[in-house]
This record gives sequence, C-alpha cells and structure tokens, in this order.
Amino acid sequence: MNVTLSEETFQSASRDEIEAVQLHHLKATLDLVCRHVPHYQSAFRSIGFDPGDFDSIERLAQLPFTTKDDLRTNYPFGLFAVPSEQIARLHASSGTTGKPTVVGYTKGDLETWSKLMVRALRVAGVRPHDKIHNAFGYGLFTGGLGVHMAAEALGCTLVPVSGGMTARQVRLINDFRPDVICATPSYLLTITDEFGRQGLDSRKCSLRLAICGAEPWSEGVRQEIEDRLGLSAVDVYGLSELMGPGVAQEFACTREGPTIFEDHFLPEIIDPVTGVVLPDGESGELVLTSLTREAMPLIRYRTRDLTRLLPGTASRMRRIQRIKGRSDDMMIIRGVNVFPTQIEEIVAAVPSLALQYVIEITRPDRLDVARVAIESRSSMDDEAGGEAAKRIEATIKDLIGVTVTVEIVAPGVLPRSEGKAVRIIDNRPKH
Repeated sequence: MNVTLSEETFQSASRDEIEAVQLHHLKATLDLVCRHVPHYQSAFRSIGFDPGDFDSIERLAQLPFTTKDDLRTNYPFGLFAVPSEQIARLHASSGTTGKPTVVGYTKGDLETWSKLMVRALRVAGVRPHDKIHNAFGYGLFTGGLGVHMAAEALGCTLVPVSGGMTARQVRLINDFRPDVICATPSYLLTITDEFGRQGLDSRKCSLRLAICGAEPWSEGVRQEIEDRLGLSAVDVYGLSELMGPGVAQEFACTREGPTIFEDHFLPEIIDPVTGVVLPDGESGELVLTSLTREAMPLIRYRTRDLTRLLPGTASRMRRIQRIKGRSDDMMIIRGVNVFPTQIEEIVAAVPSLALQYVIEITRPDRLDVARVAIESRSSMDDEAGGEAAKRIEATIKDLIGVTVTVEIVAPGVLPRSEGKAVRIIDNRPKH
C-alpha cells in the first residue's frame, strides 16, 4: 500500500486512499509520542491506552485533547519528540497573555512544510515566475517564512517586505508590480487605504491575487478587498502549533472554503463545551491531529476555531467553512454570544461605512455596555452619521440580539493593524 499521496494524486485520491494514509501515519505518530513525549506517556497511561492496539481512526475520539495550556505547561521544549540537536528551527507566539507557545521543526518538518505551502500556493492560483509581495510578518511568527520557503521552491520572485511601513508597501507594489500579495486581510485593507492617501487608484495596481489568512475574516471583507484592489482573494488557513500556514487552502477554482490537507492533518469537529465529536456538517470547534510532524506531533489539538467540516469539492479531502470566529474571541454581552465577524458582516452591507471598527465593552454599573466605533468612508455631518449609527444599532439588535451603541467616526481615526487586527477592547473588571 502506498502510504503517501503525491502532489499529482492528492486531488484525485479516494476517501479510502486518504483514510488509509491517515491511519498509517496516525499509528506511527502515536507510537512516536508514546515513546518520546512524557506528556503523552502520562496522558495515555491514565486511560490505559496502548498505541499497539490502535486499529481504526474512529478510536482517536477516545484520546484526550491537547490544549494551548498544555503547550505552556511544557514550555519551552517539553512536547518535543526528538533530541535538541535535531531541531532545525524554533517559532513561538508573542506570549502577550502569558508564556509563549513554542514550536520546533526538524529539517524534515521544514521540507514537509515547504511542500505543503507549495501545494497551497498552486491551488490558490500562484504560478512559477509570479512575483509575490509577502506582507505577512517575519520572525517568530510563522506566516512570513511559511510563504517565503514555498515561493522560492515554486520558482517565484519573492519580495520579502514583511508587515509595517505601509507607505513603503504601496511604493514597492507600484514600483515592483507584483502579481500576488500575501497578508492578513485587515492589513491588506490598511494597505488599500494607503493607496487613497497617496492619491493612487488601487484598482490600477498590478496585483491579480491576494492570499489572506491568520485571522477570521468575513465574506464582506473578501468583497471589499476584491472590489477595491480589482483582484481575487482566497483564504489560507493554518496555525503555528500545527505547522504554520498551509494546513488548509482555498482553491481558486471553487472558492468554497479552505480544503484541509488531510494526508498531513486529521480534522474533527467537537462541541466546544462537552468535547463530544460532531458529525460532518455540524458547527463546532476544529480539532486537528498532526500526522507527519517529527519534532512536535500534537494529538487532538483544540484550535478554538469555530467552523464545520464539509465534503470536498476540488478534491475528496474535506474542507472547512470560513472560520466564524474563535471560541476565545467570543464576547458574552448581557448573556448573548457575539463574534466580531457578525458585526463585520453588518457593517460590510452599508456602502458608506469602512471595514475599520473597534468593539469596546465596559461594565460601569453591573451591566455590560458595548460601544462599536466604525469609520465612515468619507466625512459625514452629524445628522448623516447619527442616522447610519441608528441603522447599525437596529440591525445588530435584530440579527444578533444584543443592544450596542454605535458611533460613526471620521476616516482614519481608528488605529490600523500591521498584522492581526485588534477588534475587541474588553475593559470589564476581570473578577
């Protein structure tokens, strides 16, 4: 039996072939972590699990989850399955909310990551000799280097500009005339705004394709990006804990949500409260198991991303619906669950408003108070701004069921993102 899917056959492989590859790699991964990772040795011992008895993918649901807290508890290298001399690279989160999560890669892991990102770029519509403007951040963040490796391997011309210095981004796009841009969607909108500030028509730039990811973004944001830049925008999905970008990629030919590369990552959807596995098609939290990682395999990692698994279209590998949000980004306002993307979709439907907004939550008198500040596209007088705010307030109340105060602010007032957007400012007391 062939235990790998080539780049020529991964789209045409049957479900039986995909699941046979998954089972083979899953057995090897479980054996690896049981031999070399104390965390998994202890977790599996506590439930009497022996990897030698693992005989079906369905049994995966019996195993415990891995969480971000487990990564922090085992900081920095406690989840590594290989000796330190085999680690070729380290990446890490920012650690702004505590200890950073550290991820290690062997040389083989980096080769696998590069191949998967080449696959992602290809199905997104990138071709050899395209010029790629890479505005994902470099350094410990995985986005920039993930694209970088693959672009060079595919034979593209790479502009490794990273994030920030937005005026220079526009100048380089105009001067170098790239075909493709890679960026977070919020930062790409910031770049687009800069075209206008410089008196340039963003629709006349050379870009034909945008590959966006690293944060949830709505269909309204996609339409905004496409309309203002005159290009096609597709969704790349990944997370540093599993690899980086390239865990899943939206196909240019279908644009129906990112396809999980199931020969390397096994997806499940669970109820985020009970942890029960849900059938394909039902909404819940995405859980991923790495199948081919050497340095740091993760079993049943809870991503906190809320979505659902759907049948494949461009291939028989399953795809995920556009990420609704993260369970840890969900706001509970007076008992109502609210995601930033819900408000984003409402704002996107109003042509006079820009997709620059911030949600601030306070609790001045035992009750939550939510204020949404939204930029207008052009200056509005007080009467027009007040009418627009009332319409948004009413729509949020009707569609989401929560009362908020909306304020329309002048263009350019709200801070711009040079990476992942900060949409929520929660100033409620912590206790």
